[in-house]
Amino acid sequence: MTKTSEQTRARSGARRVIAIVGRPNVGKSTLFNRLAERKKAIIIDQPGVTRDRNYATGHWYDLPFIIVDTGGFEPLASEEIMIQMREQTTLAMEEADIIIFLMDGQAGLMAADRELADLLRRLAKPVFYVVNKMDGPKSEDALPDFFRLGVAEIYSISSQHGRGIDDLMDRVALHLAPAEDGDEREEERVRIAIIGKPNVGKSSLVNKILGYARTIVNPLPGTTVDAIDTPFSIGDKNYLLVDTAGIRRKSRISLQLEKYSVMQAIRTMERSHLALLVIDAQEGMTEQDAKIAGLAYESGRAAVVVVNKWDLVAKDNYTVGKYVLDIRDKIKFMDYAPIVFVSALSGQRVAKIFDQVDLVYGQYTKRISTAEVNKGMAEILSRHPPSRSLGRQQSIAYVTQAAIKPPTFVFFVRDPQAIHFSYERFLINQIRETFSFEQVPVRVIFRKKGK
Repeated sequence: MTKTSEQTRARSGARRVIAIVGRPNVGKSTLFNRLAERKKAIIIDQPGVTRDRNYATGHWYDLPFIIVDTGGFEPLASEEIMIQMREQTTLAMEEADIIIFLMDGQAGLMAADRELADLLRRLAKPVFYVVNKMDGPKSEDALPDFFRLGVAEIYSISSQHGRGIDDLMDRVALHLAPAEDGDEREEERVRIAIIGKPNVGKSSLVNKILGYARTIVNPLPGTTVDAIDTPFSIGDKNYLLVDTAGIRRKSRISLQLEKYSVMQAIRTMERSHLALLVIDAQEGMTEQDAKIAGLAYESGRAAVVVVNKWDLVAKDNYTVGKYVLDIRDKIKFMDYAPIVFVSALSGQRVAKIFDQVDLVYGQYTKRISTAEVNKGMAEILSRHPPSRSLGRQQSIAYVTQAAIKPPTFVFFVRDPQAIHFSYERFLINQIRETFSFEQVPVRVIFRKKGK
């Protein structure tokens, strides 16, 4: 990355991507778990919602980042699975802004460590050389051996016990960008991410929306290899459209096909307000589509489901209804998202997308006063109070809307830990119905009330 692009990224407040790389079994996952900002899992028994996690968001003080775990780097391995892991590590290194190179203090410096260090020297990005499993003062005796790599600074840590991680992350933090400060000119535009798996017609949809060939359209999957931001207006409303490359199944991502990963799609959604999830009408809602919807859900983004290639589907009076039921069934966690049937090729109903975008964005940014919230919830809470906890009646003192994008409500209660997830879901549904948030994600937080 050039100095100019690095400065631009810093001003934009985009999250940096930190990749943890190293040989297998050096403690990468343990360090990943320490740095990851764990979120509550989606408690829905539905295929496509629970996903393997080799990435997570995190903060060091007020500095946000995305942390990536890699499988392990063995330069001389010939087994297919090890070759794939090596490719994934190489891809992660290319895409990351910052790299933590983790080595094993108990095993000592290995030949594979040296080869990986040689690759890292060729990258024009910050690399932190870290020796793990240094669990006590006696372990420090192994540290001088690692200086044979010829680097000026080596960090000694214990991922398991947390030793040395503060010092490491304080130095890493010098390369992290502050959180976005909400630039007013940026906020004037509704930022829309185009997401979906490869070859569902995302680039064709962008071109039809913009009315000219802004992006390359090619029938081969994976043509789009980077995010392309395009500001545009419809009437007096301003938008910023971001076209992302298709999110591939992990087993299909490879360096030979494209230098792209889920990380870029996540980062794109993070700086967007709303996602257009494009699916192929001929295929219907697939498991991979549901996984991509899960990314948008977990990031708290509003969404519109765009069923593309609708002109290629044989129809009768029941076709639309069947498609809607199937989509709702497969993404029950996002059953609030409106659905639009279009043909990007012919332009059929493409304009209708922005009717839904405007409606959804209006709800996504709506604020309800504390007085109105408490008035609206009072009758609901009196009729359906939370269940008793430890023999005592659970009470809710008051409610307030704490944030927008997504709308977030804080309930001050006697015992936050005793609130059952089913009651949380009930409150979310009541908020949607009472305050007209029917088509956006709603978050609720429970905090212990004061005396």
